[in-house]
Amino acid sequence: MMKVLYASAVGSRMYAMVCTRSDIRYAVGVISRFMRNPGTEHWAVFKWILRYLKGTSSVCLRFGSRKPKLEGFTDLDMSADVDSSRSTYGYVMTYAGGALSW
Repeated sequence: MMKVLYASAVGSRMYAMVCTRSDIRYAVGVISRFMRNPGTEHWAVFKWILRYLKGTSSVCLRFGSRKPKLEGFTDLDMSADVDSSRSTYGYVMTYAGGALSW
């Protein structure tokens, strides 16, 4: 793993994540935690992300035909994580029926 430019590769996926592919946000966040000392399993996950991107390259974000309307939805669960007793939350922002951010 010393010869692999792991940080550079993960950085390029972060750029793709921010600019065009927010669906890989969680996976890129997980592999970015190991930039200091990556193992072969982290590189395998990185290659899995690349295969996912290649397989979904024809998929795109489409807005619905409904009236253009910006909507936001949230959900919160206090102390739902039994391991850390932390709260969990989620949200989705939609425009004309298509998800913009989640």
